[in-house]
Amino acid sequence: MDYKVGDKVQMKKGHPCGANEWEVLRVGMDFRIKCLGCQRVVMLPRKKFEKNVKRRLD
Repeated sequence: MDYKVGDKVQMKKGHPCGANEWEVLRVGMDFRIKCLGCQRVVMLPRKKFEKNVKRRLD
């Protein structure tokens, strides 16, 4: 699946703050995503990100 900067995704596991919706900030070998609940920024390798995405939000 193709992801672009600004896409909002729902992850399989929730963040400790209780939210499971994220915004994509950077795409490449690593993905930088921001939690939409607490605004924390996390970097994940592409393989782990694609494995843990449940669906893209509109």
